[in-house]
Amino acid sequence: MLEERKLTKRDYFVVSSMLFGLFFGAGNLIFPLHLGQLAGQNWVPAALGFLVTGVLLPLLSVLAISITRSEGVYDVGRPLGPVFALLFMILIHGTIGPLFGTPRTATVSYTVGLAPLVPKNFQTVGLLVFSAVFFGLALFFSLEENKIVNNIGKLLNPVFLVLLAGVFFLAFSSPMGHAGVQHATAAYTSGSFVNGFLQGYNTMDALAGLAFGVTVVTAVRTLGKKRANSVALVTARAGVFAMAMIAVIYVGLIFVGAMSLGKFKVSANGGIAFDQIVNHYMGVAGQAILATLITVTCLTTAIGLVAAFAQDFHKHFPKVSYRTWLVLTTLASFLTANIGLNQIIAWSTPMLMFLYPLSMVLILLSVASPLFHKDPVVYKFVVLFTVVPAFFDMVTAFPAVVSQSSFGKAMTGFEQAYLPFANYGLAWLVPALVGAVLGVAVHVFKRVSARNTVSQTE
Repeated sequence: MLEERKLTKRDYFVVSSMLFGLFFGAGNLIFPLHLGQLAGQNWVPAALGFLVTGVLLPLLSVLAISITRSEGVYDVGRPLGPVFALLFMILIHGTIGPLFGTPRTATVSYTVGLAPLVPKNFQTVGLLVFSAVFFGLALFFSLEENKIVNNIGKLLNPVFLVLLAGVFFLAFSSPMGHAGVQHATAAYTSGSFVNGFLQGYNTMDALAGLAFGVTVVTAVRTLGKKRANSVALVTARAGVFAMAMIAVIYVGLIFVGAMSLGKFKVSANGGIAFDQIVNHYMGVAGQAILATLITVTCLTTAIGLVAAFAQDFHKHFPKVSYRTWLVLTTLASFLTANIGLNQIIAWSTPMLMFLYPLSMVLILLSVASPLFHKDPVVYKFVVLFTVVPAFFDMVTAFPAVVSQSSFGKAMTGFEQAYLPFANYGLAWLVPALVGAVLGVAVHVFKRVSARNTVSQTE
């Protein structure tokens, strides 16, 4: 048994702060606000649904990395074979990286900070220049792998939280309206919990947890914890503290979003909502301060995302250097960012509708894997029964150019006719449970048969 160092409260704080810094980025700020505006008086059940996919699943994703002793996204999918694992890694990093997640860090910063100050005729040029500078800085600060953490800085999160607390204080002491009487949009009149659950996909944190989990596990080991059980326990404790803090912020943002309906209409996205709220309470000066901090916070997230992409791709495709992968993902993120925030959100939603169910079942399977000895047959049944309905959900969630095509309508019609909960975007849920039952049944049958064979041999 390896000797282990007993961790201090400061050690737990360091790990918790790291977790918070990794997870809290652009989407964590704008989507809860927008959810509050969409849900109105039904903000409480919407918030509960949001916390499941926005808080609980990211925590479980980190635990999944720890429990299975994985080295990243690839290892989480490894029980299904190297081809699936590699494809899953590419899809995860592409989604949280240059296709959607990383570009969003620049578009949110621009939408909240500069867009209100730029004339409408120059919005396109403004975003082009801003995103070029933004990703140029992200590339510069992530060139040296061993300096990334120091380059990000340790004071950014605390300072940002202090100013965000100031916004909360103003919003609660001088509310724009009563959250309990604000009108809910049609989708949130009766399905607020499920829609909040689906909105949690947009944070991408469960996917990010799979990519960043190994960073946290490695940090815990460097603090003196060696045994897998101890690492998992420390990660769980620190994770609970970090995610509890994020949960508090989420609830506050959702509540403020609902109250803002007393002064404003439902915005096109959470970036616009945040800009409206800050301007209402603090004017242009307050907006400038917060916009700067949001830009810096989003920049730190972008640095982590481009670095994680380059590190993982260099590991699996070593002929291409870390710096080359870094330049490629940064350039791709710059190009995608100039599509605009609304378009990024519109096209990322269907991809998340496909990837989140797969990620959820793999996270839960990883956490529960000691119960069935990580038997690949259980993984195969669950994933096979999940991937098909998840594909249907993806097609249904695409913009009209796809979802309203003859192919899209055929997929949607089949899904709604034969799959339970399809109307809620959860067509995968029942098939995944059926797959789990069948997979476990086959696993138990195999073990019983093996024992009987051994007994007969003896």
